[in-house]
Formats: sequence, structure tokens, C-alpha cells
Amino acid sequence: MRIGQGFDAHRFGDETGEYEIMLGGCSIPHDRALIAHSDGDVAIHALVDALLGALALGDIGAHFPDQDPAFQGIDSRELLRAAYQKVTAAGYVLGNADITIIAEKPRIGSHADDMRRILATDLDADVSQVSIKATTTEKMGYLGREEGIAAQAIVLLESAGP
Repeated sequence: MRIGQGFDAHRFGDETGEYEIMLGGCSIPHDRALIAHSDGDVAIHALVDALLGALALGDIGAHFPDQDPAFQGIDSRELLRAAYQKVTAAGYVLGNADITIIAEKPRIGSHADDMRRILATDLDADVSQVSIKATTTEKMGYLGREEGIAAQAIVLLESAGP
């Protein structure tokens, strides 16, 4: 088995209004937009880093650089599926993934099951193998001041067998 962990954070823009941010493959209404080269889905970016890290393949930036125009505005689910292809090509499958989203807003709870289903689909896994949790920083630091949003992920990869 192999274990990997990942972390990602993106900051919010200064303008307020009606926006949609992507988290765990779900579009969630929010009053500010995330600043990012791709769609800014921190949950998926952390998960991709965890998958690549479990295989000692570097990080998301090494495989999908933000200087490459091909990844401008890309749906992060495409990056996740590409990273998971590397996992299966190396002879592994997902054992489980545990993702924590860190933000004061938006509230994640009502979206967690949808995120789990979406991620399980992209990882060719059962929804029981994907966990989504959320927490705040109790108003401390840049996340507490609602300047951005972050996520961390841990994955266990298991041998796919002979």
C-alpha cells in the first residue's frame, strides 16, 4: 500500500456579488470568487497532490503547471481523472480518500454527499471510500478572515493485484 497527503489553498477576489465556486466537483453559491488558474477547486487539487504524492510523482504543479495555457480555467475533475490514470497505470487502486475543507464560508455540510459521489465516480470507487469533512479556523488567520479557502487530503492506495 501507499499513502499520500496533499494541501491546497486559493484566495478570494476582493469583489463581492453572486458567484459560484467549485469544491469537490460541486458548484456552490458564494459571495466572492476564487482567484485561480484553473477552476480553483481546492478539494480536488489537494486530492490530486495526495494521489501523486502516494506514488512519489511530485505535485500537481509538476504535472499540470499553472503557466500552461492548456490548463487555464480547466475543470479540476479532468486533472483528477488524469492523476488517477497514473495511479492505475502504476498498479494501484484507491483504498480510501479523506478530505477536509477549511473555510469559514461557504458552509459545506449540505454539499458533502454530492462531493463524495462525484469524487467516487472520478476515482472509480464506492462512495464509502471517500470522506468529506469541513472545519473552520475559529476566525483565526487568513482563512478565519475569509481571505481564502483551503483543503487537505490523505489517500491510501492499495495494490490492484496481479
